[in-house]
Amino acid sequence: MPRIVPLEPPYTDEVGAQLASMMPGGAPPIGLFRMFARNLPMTSAMHGWGRYELGRQLTLTMRAREIVIDRTCALCGCEYEWGVHVMTYAERVGLTREQTASLVHGGPADECWTSERERLLILAVDALHEYSDIDDALWARLASVFSDLQLLDLLLLCGWYHAISFAARAARVPHEPGAPRFADVLPRVR
Repeated sequence: MPRIVPLEPPYTDEVGAQLASMMPGGAPPIGLFRMFARNLPMTSAMHGWGRYELGRQLTLTMRAREIVIDRTCALCGCEYEWGVHVMTYAERVGLTREQTASLVHGGPADECWTSERERLLILAVDALHEYSDIDDALWARLASVFSDLQLLDLLLLCGWYHAISFAARAARVPHEPGAPRFADVLPRVR
C-alpha cells in the first residue's frame, strides 16, 4: 500500500507537462514520477539531474550505467526501481539472465562477469553502499581503467540511485505492471 499515493489522471496542465517531459516517446508516466509530481517544485528540480544520469552526456556506457543502477537498487532492497530498469534496459544493454541474477543475489566474483571493468563497477557500488567510501586499493584499480570524469559519474550515479531507492521504498511505490521482482531472477541451481 503506497504511503504517498501517486497522482492519477486527469492531471493539471502543469503536472501533465512535467510528467510528459520525463517519459520517453509519450509513454505513460511511471508511478515513481507520478508520486514525485505531488511536489512539483522538487520534481522540476530533480528532472535535470535525472535526465543527465540517464542521458548521453554521462561518461559511462549504458551498460555500465545499468550495472551500477541495478546493483545499487538491489543492495538498497528497492525492487520497484530495479524492476523498472531491468524491464526497460537489461535486454537493450545485453545483461544476461545470470548477470541480472548476480546483481541481486551474487557478486563480482560470479562466473558471469568476465570483464574486469564490470567487476570493478560492482565492487565500487558494494563499497559505496557498505562504507560510503572506496578504499585506496580499489580506487587505484578503478583509476587504472576509468577516467576521472567516469569516476565522478560513477560516484554520483550510485548516490542518485540510493536517493531514488530510499524514496521509492519508504513511500511504498507500487510495482509497475510487467516489471520483474527479485525472486524472478533467482540463481539457477546446478
